[in-house]
Amino acid sequence: MIIVLKPDHQEEDLHRIIRRLEDLGLRTHISKGEQRTIVGAIGDERLLREVPLESLPGVESVLPILKPYKLVSREFKPENTVIQVDGREIGGNQLQVIAGPCAVESREVLEEIAEELVPLGVNFLRGGAFKPRTSPYAFQGWGEKALKYLAGVRERTGMLVVTELMDPRDTVLVCKYADVVQIGTRNMQNFRLLTEVGNIDKPVILKRGMSATIKEFLMSAEYILAQGNEKVILCERGIRTFETETRNTLDISAVPLLKDLTHLPVIVDPSHAVGRADLVPAMGKAAVAAGADGLLVEVHVRPEEAMSDGPQSLRPRVFRQMLDDCRKIARAVGRDL
Repeated sequence: MIIVLKPDHQEEDLHRIIRRLEDLGLRTHISKGEQRTIVGAIGDERLLREVPLESLPGVESVLPILKPYKLVSREFKPENTVIQVDGREIGGNQLQVIAGPCAVESREVLEEIAEELVPLGVNFLRGGAFKPRTSPYAFQGWGEKALKYLAGVRERTGMLVVTELMDPRDTVLVCKYADVVQIGTRNMQNFRLLTEVGNIDKPVILKRGMSATIKEFLMSAEYILAQGNEKVILCERGIRTFETETRNTLDISAVPLLKDLTHLPVIVDPSHAVGRADLVPAMGKAAVAAGADGLLVEVHVRPEEAMSDGPQSLRPRVFRQMLDDCRKIARAVGRDL
């Protein structure tokens, strides 16, 4: 249920509504847009059946949210959410690019990659410290040592750190070093983990599960917002289909669909979507054309030596050309990159 306030409502009106809802045992979320303030009532809506909320001072209308996801829906917040990360915006007119290796391999290699990215205007450095791998014998990441390498590059270059959190027990450790926390595809429905990041004060990139529907994807985002963290960035990274020529199938239609259903920023990871470096630039350009708010791309100076996902990692010169092409497309659709 959402309560839409009148444009000229008083602050005391808002507080009175919140108190009334909380007295009924409901939780409240406030969304203040440019023209309207909306109060979301979270909980058992049957408690409101006999409560004449429309008669309260300052209330313009009371509307049910019909979709199962409430806080992430456009019904709850018509305006786009723009997330601020140390002066950079995700979800605004400026598209953001997150780039770097799949896994942090060494301080030297990470610094070499960052030196290639900084001149290209890339503001966010990605790199895995804890790596979820299909095989228990594959490289699993260097843990805190890798996090320290990422923080060192941030100190030298000003790039912001994006890295994956896999285990709720590592939340404090990862948040100590990361500017943006990533939840990977395998953990999209790890509800204990989603609840944990819902209680942190950092942006969260939530990747779509490889077999998840759009509804399931948004319900997972709802878990995070329901705990109070509204800084959620949705990431389409391809879904599993019967096709075997690519690692996954990039659901490019998910971008405009998500932008219609939710106010949250939407970015695309073309690297994991196709798993082939030769196809990544085309998919990145398609994502920009479809309305994505940013890209997450794997870049490596020597992909043939990468300890993880080398076949889908772009060399810096290929990545540079991809960004040049994406800038042209961004301008054509009224965005900046």
